Amino acid sequence: MDYRVLSSVSKSIAPFSLLLLLYIFPAADTTAANTTYKAFNLSTVTFEEGYSPLFSDFNIERSPDDRSFRLLLNKFSGSGVISTEYYNYGFFSASIKLPAIYTAGIVVAFYTSNADTFEKNHDELDIEFLGNVNGQPWRFQTNMYGNGSVSRGREERYRMWFDPSKDFHQYSILWTPKHIIFYIDETPLREINRHPAMGGDFPSKPMSLYATIWDASSWATNGGKAKVDYKYEPFATELKDLVLEGCIVDPTEQIPSTNCTDRSAKLLAQDYSNITPERRKSMKFLGKDTCTILIVMITLECVIVQSERDLFRDSGRLRQKMKFGGSHSHSQSHRKHRPGRSSRRRNKVAGGASKSGRRGSAAAAM
Repeated sequence: MDYRVLSSVSKSIAPFSLLLLLYIFPAADTTAANTTYKAFNLSTVTFEEGYSPLFSDFNIERSPDDRSFRLLLNKFSGSGVISTEYYNYGFFSASIKLPAIYTAGIVVAFYTSNADTFEKNHDELDIEFLGNVNGQPWRFQTNMYGNGSVSRGREERYRMWFDPSKDFHQYSILWTPKHIIFYIDETPLREINRHPAMGGDFPSKPMSLYATIWDASSWATNGGKAKVDYKYEPFATELKDLVLEGCIVDPTEQIPSTNCTDRSAKLLAQDYSNITPERRKSMKFLGKDTCTILIVMITLECVIVQSERDLFRDSGRLRQKMKFGGSHSHSQSHRKHRPGRSSRRRNKVAGGASKSGRRGSAAAAM
């Protein structure tokens, strides 16, 4: 509730009425709201504690308390952030609010990846939002991509049952040695259980967490027919309730800084690691799109965009050159300039890399 409004109202109403208002709209526990994600009772982190700019830091706006940030897309650039550390399994979460009005051609992604370290056999877990034209809802998809395997990579697309541009919703990725679960709020959206037949294709190498917004006009909406309209810029997506739970590792040496066996056991013991009958019932009735993409097959109900099918056949997922990065792949410029874990930590201590250096990296990726 806006307490400025309450203050002005209090001057013109009786004290008893004010007490009644406070009873109906009790004061929020601001401490808990700022430090704990209530749905799964997890501690949150500030931007400084968990993230670094990935590209175009001039389009990243951090809140005064550093517990939320906005990623902007304008005619100059998109923007993105990356976790300061690499994790070997974990629970990664954020409350996200998407841009409104005309969002065609825009992709917002919240995902884990190690493509910068393992270019030929990388792992990736994606939550992606695809923008749309006026009056049409955002589309939403998940992806699991393991060990560079085309045969295991796949995307599932869903119909959203709410408007993600009106309110914040919590989006989470659980990644354990046994399974992967994608969540919206406390509702499990998708579960991938590790099976012996998967072999090394189950994601198991250290990954970083990313959040990006970028121009994907060439494919994101109606097969590229509807493109980003910059008369509506800037497009902003906001993230808060930032959760980074997992075992921190060095991806090159793969030497854990804590006991990863214990941390994995702790993850598996958490409430979010088990899909209860009630949650599974909710999961069953989610509106999955008939255009779920599996390997190179697209169901007959779909309007097939041949260019997207060709891209998917070649790579196991919808790879595409993108303006200023994104979740599908990073340009060689990003790989060349992006710091490793230890240098990212040094940047934190030294106050971060210079804006000119990050601008140069972003410009090189165009």
